[in-house]
Amino acid sequence: MAEARFPLLAFDTSAAHCAAALVTPQGLFTRFEPMQKGQAERLMPMLEELLAEAGLPWAHLAALAVGVGPGNFTGIRIAVAAARGLALGLDLPQTGVTSFEMMRDPAHPHSHPAELVSLPAPRGEAYVQPFRYGAAQAAPRLIDPACPPADLAMPGRMQVTGHRADEIAAPFAGRALTCELENIPGRLAQVAVWKFACGLAQNARPAPLYVRPPDAAPPSDPPPVILDADRPETTDRAPLDADV
Repeated sequence: MAEARFPLLAFDTSAAHCAAALVTPQGLFTRFEPMQKGQAERLMPMLEELLAEAGLPWAHLAALAVGVGPGNFTGIRIAVAAARGLALGLDLPQTGVTSFEMMRDPAHPHSHPAELVSLPAPRGEAYVQPFRYGAAQAAPRLIDPACPPADLAMPGRMQVTGHRADEIAAPFAGRALTCELENIPGRLAQVAVWKFACGLAQNARPAPLYVRPPDAAPPSDPPPVILDADRPETTDRAPLDADV
């Protein structure tokens, strides 16, 4: 049977911040620092400070959790790489927590039979993902909140939670809870504890959640020609010692 694991260390660098939480039987310790860059340099010292405040060594940790996005491409990779390295070095179970899961009500993560969670996306769009009693029902997708696709409709009394929820819910006559993601360390910790306690933390290596590929185009140059090693090279050029 699954059980909560304490002390649990969780952290997130998926946006313009460095956030961390440490859950112990004695209480919750958190850190949150807004920053546009520098998360790679700040993350490990922040975790050290959190453990020192709680009076715990690394060896006393029981589990890890990490925010996997969606969010900033580089930021997500910083936290995920750190979580993988720590889990391997300390032999700890680990789980990823998505920003969609954090946007939901962390006090009642198993609630709502038909919930569509919305996060802000670039260029005025939104990332959305459907949930049933806290479990994701499909992969997240990118939509225009002003014109949500009809196939987003969910059976039952549908609720839309998060970014521009009122616009998205209107065509489906659903309830709307318009809100933004706040208290990231606290929400991350609560969701992580719930996932371990309910057996939803599969202890698989956390992977970044990208709803859309990074804004980088593949090279346009044609690939090099690979010569067949079993066939002699042919060329129209004259030999170097030929008369020209």
